[in-house]
Amino acid sequence: MRIAVVGATGMVGSVMLKVLEERAFPVTDLIPVATEKSVGKKVLFKGQEFPILGMQEAIDRKPTIALFSAGGNTSLEWAPRFAEAGTVVIDNSSAWRMDPDKKLVVPEINGDIIGKEDRIIANPNCSTIQMVMALAPLHKQYHIQRIVVSTYQSVTGTGVKALQQLEDETAGKAADMVYKYPIHRNVIPQCDVFLDNGYTKEEMKLVHETRKILRCDSIQVTATAVRVPVKGGHSESVNVQFEKPFELEAVFNTLRNTSGVVVLDDPNAFTYPMPLYAEGRDEVFVGRIRRDESISNALNLWVVSDNLRKGAATNAVQIAEMVAKM
Repeated sequence: MRIAVVGATGMVGSVMLKVLEERAFPVTDLIPVATEKSVGKKVLFKGQEFPILGMQEAIDRKPTIALFSAGGNTSLEWAPRFAEAGTVVIDNSSAWRMDPDKKLVVPEINGDIIGKEDRIIANPNCSTIQMVMALAPLHKQYHIQRIVVSTYQSVTGTGVKALQQLEDETAGKAADMVYKYPIHRNVIPQCDVFLDNGYTKEEMKLVHETRKILRCDSIQVTATAVRVPVKGGHSESVNVQFEKPFELEAVFNTLRNTSGVVVLDDPNAFTYPMPLYAEGRDEVFVGRIRRDESISNALNLWVVSDNLRKGAATNAVQIAEMVAKM
């Protein structure tokens, strides 16, 4: 079981290595891969040092599975080359998510669609993963008509340089500006670039990926994605309207019995999900569960998850575990 991690020195890549180790994935040969400037450096895995390789050298090693977190352009160029060599690529970028010939997978929801013939499998966007983890079991019961979601996204979703900007600004130091504005003591209503329709790419990912994962093109989704000065995870305010009526207690019971979801909801004890609880965890935390009293069959939820783990690395490793079993 030869495992390549492409982008091994990046923020998500380093968490992938950590998750592979934590979950005791049966790695017999680790192949860390990064840009040419990192080739020859070493990464630590299970107490051993492994040298970083370039792309072609990694392909020549014929990995069984390659976990990609190196950006869309890199994936578009190199994922097919790994696949042609017989490797199953699990890609964390947006490059393949909406390709009709590629599977977009959250294992707890639609892992059944993975087949032995799949050579490139897409890992969804972090904000999409946590939302559908909470909504998929409710969709099965009540069928979603419309979702209105506002996200409060950690700087780690942008990368290590954005985290450094926040830390430098917090310390009162001059910072290299990854964002157009300061992020310390500020919120920026822009995640990713703007599109012609006035929405950002991040917002439209929530629209299209949700429909694909839940296998329902009729679901209406509208999103506003906001960057906040937080390190530990993404938060989302989700308003969802169903076709069928529901009882709140049944909603609570469904979510409490959903694998990978933890309900934190006790207003009297001031218990609700926060990045403070989610950082370093794989679960998706759901709270502030309440009926929307302004319209029929609608519900409000607050959803929080560590965007580097379940939102990226852990979900990818879970897909790899399913592939390995095949």
